[in-house]
Amino acid sequence: MADITKTALITGGTKGIGYGIAEVLINDGIKVAITSRSSVAAELAANQLNEIKAGYALGIGADVRDLASQQRAVDTVLKQWGRLDYVIANAGVGHFASIQEMTPEQWHETIDINLTGVFYTAKATLSSLKESEGYFITIASLAGTNFFEKGSAYNASKFGLVGFTQAIMLDLRSEGIKVTTIMPGSVATHFNNHEPNEQDAWKIQPEDIGQMVADLIKMNPRTLPSKIEVRPTRPGGR
Repeated sequence: MADITKTALITGGTKGIGYGIAEVLINDGIKVAITSRSSVAAELAANQLNEIKAGYALGIGADVRDLASQQRAVDTVLKQWGRLDYVIANAGVGHFASIQEMTPEQWHETIDINLTGVFYTAKATLSSLKESEGYFITIASLAGTNFFEKGSAYNASKFGLVGFTQAIMLDLRSEGIKVTTIMPGSVATHFNNHEPNEQDAWKIQPEDIGQMVADLIKMNPRTLPSKIEVRPTRPGGR
C-alpha cells in the first residue's frame, strides 16, 4: 500500500517559530521538511526532529530569495516522500532603524526575504498543493497592521505580506488550496539576535504557533480562517 502520510515544507525551520511548528506537526504524524540558507543548520535541526519520530524530518539547504533554490527544495521533498500537502512560509528577518540610518542593503534583505521570498515559495509549491488540495500558510506579524518607530522596512514587508496572502487566498480557493496568514505579536524566539530566557514566559511560545497551524490543518475543509491575529494573553508587548 502506498504511503499516504501527509507532508509539510517549512521555510526557516531550524529554530524559533518554524522549529516549533515542525515539532507539533511531527507529533501529529506529519512528515516535515525544514529549510535554511545553511544546509548544515537544516540537517542538524532535522536530526533533532527525527528524535521525535525517526524518518519524519528532512533538512534542506535553500534560500527563499532564489526561485530556483525553492523549486529544488520542492523537488527534494517530492523525491523523498512523493507529495506535498502543507507549506508554511515562515522565513523572516528584521532590521530596525530610522529611515535616516536604514541602509539599502538592510532594506532589500528585509523585503527580499519577508515578502519576495514568500512569493517565490508560493510559485514553487502551488503545483504540488493544487494536486494535493493542500494548505499554504504564511507567518506574518502584528507589524503587518501596526506601524512603529524604526520599523519602516519590517512594517513594509509585513504589511505587504498580509496583503499578498489575502489576495492569493482569493486566487487559490477556487483551486482547492486553502491560504491563511498568522499574525503573531511577541513570541519567545531568537529573532533579532534575542536569546530566549525565563523572562519571556509571558510571551507566545513557538509551539503555540505550531498548535495553531495544526488546528488549521484539521479544520473542516468548508471553513477557512483567512487571517489570524494572536497576542500574548497578558500585556508586556504587542
